[in-house]
Amino acid sequence: MFPVVPEQALLELARTEGGPDTLALLVRDQDTRRLLLLRAVLDAAEAAERSVCSTAQKARLREDWALLTEADRMPAADATPDPGHRRGHAATRSDRDGRALPGAGSAQAPASFANPARARLFHPLTGPWARSCLRGLDAAPGPAEGERGLRLRRDLAHFSAIAAVVAAGAGIPFSTRLTARAGVLALPSLGALHTARSGDVPVDVTCADGRLVLRQADAPDVTVHLESGAGAWSGALAWTPAHALPGLTPAAPPLPLDDLDPYRELPPGPRHGNLRTPLALDDAERKRWLQAWSGTALALRSGGAQRLAEAGALLRCLVPLETPPDVGTGRGSCSATRREAFGGLLSSTPPDSVTLAATLVHELQHAKLAALGDLVTLHRAGPAARYFAPWRTDPRPYDGLLQGTYSHLAMAAFYQRRALVGGLPDRDWAWAQHARYRAQVGAALPALVGSPDLTVRGRRFVDEMAATHDRMADHPAPRGHVARAQAYVVSARALWNQRHGSALPPSNG
Repeated sequence: MFPVVPEQALLELARTEGGPDTLALLVRDQDTRRLLLLRAVLDAAEAAERSVCSTAQKARLREDWALLTEADRMPAADATPDPGHRRGHAATRSDRDGRALPGAGSAQAPASFANPARARLFHPLTGPWARSCLRGLDAAPGPAEGERGLRLRRDLAHFSAIAAVVAAGAGIPFSTRLTARAGVLALPSLGALHTARSGDVPVDVTCADGRLVLRQADAPDVTVHLESGAGAWSGALAWTPAHALPGLTPAAPPLPLDDLDPYRELPPGPRHGNLRTPLALDDAERKRWLQAWSGTALALRSGGAQRLAEAGALLRCLVPLETPPDVGTGRGSCSATRREAFGGLLSSTPPDSVTLAATLVHELQHAKLAALGDLVTLHRAGPAARYFAPWRTDPRPYDGLLQGTYSHLAMAAFYQRRALVGGLPDRDWAWAQHARYRAQVGAALPALVGSPDLTVRGRRFVDEMAATHDRMADHPAPRGHVARAQAYVVSARALWNQRHGSALPPSNG
């Protein structure tokens, strides 16, 4: 079911690149896995004990699934309509077959989706929602009480909102009841309604003729007008519209800047450090994002044409984060990706276009390598944290070292290409960045290449990474930058050995 990665694609990715076919292969595979994940939610709900998922909740899931299925069958706006399908048909709960998975028969859908349903189903933050559902449904039989029960009820209610948004985008008239979460009804990619009452309250939704009417007790109706592709506007103060940045290139669609989705918060754990708090943007923050974004395409292109191409192929939404207090000012920023949210990138407000471009380069390598790892077993190393990485003070597991080295290799290439472009005002700074990243990669590569846990294809991959690192010597940075970068790595290794060397088995030290 899942595709085989050709050798040429493996080598392209090892160089932190990837042609159109290679990137499309990763995207198609991730979209297939998303469809399977969505189906797994329905199957887990059906199999759950009634004490975990009630009969009424299961019935509502089937109804929502049926609405998704109908929306997925609708022809695209520019497609020839199926004469057997009446686009104006009002969907009713009694005439839908709720068992079909949307798109299950055509999992290898292109990245430019055949209809609006696909774009919404493959929105990155649908992944964290589905994972949260599965965790809740996998609970031991017993009353779903307390925080766990509340979270599962909210997760299942959010599926109804997803189905409503997909149906509205497909032009299907419907009437349904949704549930706001803590006074907010989030409609992914459209916006959010702030209810008159706090808590988890019902909201009746009617969709017809490109409009949603949101009705709640003790408050005026709110009429929301759907926009083409994504977004919706309303004159009501209770409605907050979803925001998007202009397409990265003139031919690209707008990119969601999602500060409303309830599943945008990073999960707890050491992987993301203190990156926890999603940021609700005000006008000033949105302007800062727009200002940085306006020059990002040019900054990406200056670091290599493939950087702009991979951003266009892989990036599906940006999620604003609050800047942690330890980041500082100037060109400081913080960012993250989530394996379960393919195509999503979380970032604090970028100070300028070059910083945002570098953030995209760095984080999209994590997305590429994670997607490749779903298709190819590169190594069989265990989770023990024992390896020195110059960019971290703590020991890293082999897979963490591979991820970090891969993204740093791309950063070294990005800044080298920028430094080789004549006339850039920050050329010297680009050389310094290149020298630092290349020195860090050079310190980490011996452990990667020398590991006995590499598979045959994994060895081909890291050997090509090493060759890419070596080829950078054809255009060296100025000696002063190289010396400072190497001195930094030596100091970082000495400090790491003082803290961890005596307690850990030999690694790449």
